[in-house]
Amino acid sequence: MTFFMQMLVSGVVVGSIYALVALGFVLIYKASDALNLANGEFVLIGSYICLTLVTALKLPFLVALAVTLGVCGVLGLLVERVVLRPLLNAPTISVIMATIGLGNLLAGLVHMVWGHQTRVYPNLFPNTPVTFGEVLITPVYLWSFIIVMALLLAFTFFFKFSKMGVAMRAVADDLQAAASMGINVKRVFAITWAIACIVAAVGGVLLGNINGVNATMSVIGLTVLPVVILGGLDSIPGAIVGGFIIGILQSMAGGYIDPLVGGGLKEVFPFIVVILILMIKPYGLFGKGGMERV
Repeated sequence: MTFFMQMLVSGVVVGSIYALVALGFVLIYKASDALNLANGEFVLIGSYICLTLVTALKLPFLVALAVTLGVCGVLGLLVERVVLRPLLNAPTISVIMATIGLGNLLAGLVHMVWGHQTRVYPNLFPNTPVTFGEVLITPVYLWSFIIVMALLLAFTFFFKFSKMGVAMRAVADDLQAAASMGINVKRVFAITWAIACIVAAVGGVLLGNINGVNATMSVIGLTVLPVVILGGLDSIPGAIVGGFIIGILQSMAGGYIDPLVGGGLKEVFPFIVVILILMIKPYGLFGKGGMERV
């Protein structure tokens, strides 16, 4: 039972980070009907920028995090303005291919600037584990979960009650109707990309503190795809629920099944689960019908 609870806690923490990164996927899909396949590179860049500020410039972690989020927000605005806005009326597949090219470009820049070696954050959290019964939780896991849940709660209030959040929901529901009501659709698209880049950066910083930082971290972009497909490509609550489901199932597969099969199943298990669920619910747990095949 102790091992089960340990795997459950690990899955919940990692799943919460998946949910945060998946939020960026869903926001962009709701705004433009296209998948951002460069999301993993946004995660990677955010983690490296924060690590550089903490280790090379010796900035306090919270200051480095704030600067990282600002830089990544500007990066999101720049990407939308330079790469995506010229494709505003282009077919969806063109936008998806543009994000693939963007991801490769960003990955190349990361290799040029930071290289291939794994780097680790300094000890930013206490080393003494927190005990809940017989379950030990390292502070980095606990604080990562607290930070992610606070951000998810903040974004929930932002989308429900802020003027920009309401505008983003209106554009996601009906772009033409929103534009006819005077909403600046291009501005909404730009803010959407900025938020998507920021949440990806937060996920990257938290994962970097847990596992270290290297170029393979961008694989989370593919790992999070089952999360958004499971929850529903157009559903923000689905991204959150899907993140926890995939995180927990992946942790359980790594703890119980990998030792029996020699390892390797943990990475592909989310895709197996998604295939099985989509056979029953083609649009995901919370998704709406009417999506296009591209």
